[in-house]
Amino acid sequence: MGELKLKGASGVEKDAGVWIDGTYVGYVRELKGDKKLLLLPGRHQITVRQSGYSDFVRDVVVEPGQVQKVQVAMPLIPGARPPAITAELKLTVDPGRAAVFVDDNYAGHASEFGGHHSLLISPGKHHIRVALAGYQTFETEVSLLTGQKSEVKTELLKGSIEQASSDIKKDQNIQKDQ
Repeated sequence: MGELKLKGASGVEKDAGVWIDGTYVGYVRELKGDKKLLLLPGRHQITVRQSGYSDFVRDVVVEPGQVQKVQVAMPLIPGARPPAITAELKLTVDPGRAAVFVDDNYAGHASEFGGHHSLLISPGKHHIRVALAGYQTFETEVSLLTGQKSEVKTELLKGSIEQASSDIKKDQNIQKDQ
């Protein structure tokens, strides 16, 4: 096995979701210690995503017994800005490392939108999906009014990797963030 160490320049990169060979593995800041990235030797594709930023995509060759460091940098998508009129959605999810998708676009990891922080989204109806490999995917619809604050609480149920949504197992169908 070889180790891959991802380093984010700012909070944007540190909280960005990571896909290895099309499978979601967590977010940059958490992928160390007991959650360090150990990969089989060979070529791997690293994709790092954060809402409103260009995806960071890098092909790496992992050598046996070697540690490879990758500096992640994600520029803001030109013209990207949060909606002028918003509603707030707080997410309390266990485990907090699960990926959150709003209307099929990756929004971040669940622990980003709990506690003192909420997800600011445009008013209206939205499809929320929370997924993590090894757990059953949670999906719900929310319909929010301007200025409304709402909360979604869930504990993902353990399951097979085969029960994870396609966004977690493979990222071929994920669209670029808005």
